[in-house]
Amino acid sequence: MTRAKTNKPWYLQLHGQVGIALVSGFLIGVGVRLLAPYGFPTEAFGEGVGLVGDLFLRLLKMIIIPLIFTSLVCGVASLGDARSVGRVGLRTVLYYTLTTTLAIMVGLTLVNVFTPGLYLDIGSTASLPEGLSSTSQSLPQFFLHMVPDNIINAMAEGDVLPVIFFAILFGLFLVRLNGPNVDAVHRVMEGALEVIQALTLAIVKLAPIGIFALLAREVVRSGPELIMRLLPYFATVGAGLLIHAFVTLPLLLVLLARRNPMEYFRAVLPAVATAFSTASSSATLPLSMECAEKEAEIPRGISSFVLPLGATVNMDGTALYEAVAALTIAQMYGVPLDFFQQALVLLTALLASVGAAGIPMAGLVMMIVVLEAVGLPIEGIATIIAVDRVLDMMRTSTNVWSDLVGTAVIARFEGKTP
Repeated sequence: MTRAKTNKPWYLQLHGQVGIALVSGFLIGVGVRLLAPYGFPTEAFGEGVGLVGDLFLRLLKMIIIPLIFTSLVCGVASLGDARSVGRVGLRTVLYYTLTTTLAIMVGLTLVNVFTPGLYLDIGSTASLPEGLSSTSQSLPQFFLHMVPDNIINAMAEGDVLPVIFFAILFGLFLVRLNGPNVDAVHRVMEGALEVIQALTLAIVKLAPIGIFALLAREVVRSGPELIMRLLPYFATVGAGLLIHAFVTLPLLLVLLARRNPMEYFRAVLPAVATAFSTASSSATLPLSMECAEKEAEIPRGISSFVLPLGATVNMDGTALYEAVAALTIAQMYGVPLDFFQQALVLLTALLASVGAAGIPMAGLVMMIVVLEAVGLPIEGIATIIAVDRVLDMMRTSTNVWSDLVGTAVIARFEGKTP
């Protein structure tokens, strides 16, 4: 098992193109603003280039429901027969739920303390959608809303929570039932997921164009001061990821796996570094399995189950980022989120991270789910997207590090430690 290499120069790879798009969008936006005193139609330019960015956002929104449904159904079904997978599957799911919840709680704590959205007041550049401030639901209403009375209608309206609920039930019963017809449905769902992932990858390849357009419009509207105002947001997400990666996960490694965090991190460092450079959990999976088995001495039976599942459903860094970004956007629009709404952010980020396939910038795709769950405008993404590429690399490496810690934890509880 070896790491796949590419002969493409950096500027033809996605991360290089996104970097070029960020710099170009910023510089073009600054240049257009400088031409404003000479009669250049800055407003028309902003609206024109922004149309391209809006089309990119609509493409992302288009794939949300099919991606969530197929990812969750196949993810739940991949656990297999509970009687055969049993103990390992349950412990793996519990570990992933625990670490993702801890990551979100770290993010929510930091974003409430440092309130980075207050530095991003966009009242003059974006309008608050009607009814946004009245998104609060009572707890009974929330659970009633989660169970769809018409799943087709919920899908058509892009109502994500009922779709998540239905997909989990569908996956559970897909595992429970047997027979050729059920097997055929399973194969259809796996095939549909492959198609949706391919479509998602195709849309993500348009990210440099969309990011250039969105950033150029925001700089034209708000000026280069936007980047400076994003520093508190960047620092909040970055601090949360660092705390989770170098405090929370090492503590779990010591307490639950009885492993030395420094030695274990050195053993799996190539996989974590690859995740940082590629911003893709799935692309890093072969190297993650190689490091876990050969360097960290994790049994193949454990790593081959825990790591592929983790690359799909365990997204600690992504969930933390989604929670911080959602509250930052709420602060930016001046919309206070009460305790229940923040709990809804936690739950939605936890569930949405399961549907965040391990592809570059998947967190940006799933961000729409969290924003819509609490009634926040997806247009707010355009304001914070300028620093998304670096954060994408950071959260992906955190995701992979958590997966690898999980293999050590599960191996220890299965009595298979070196």
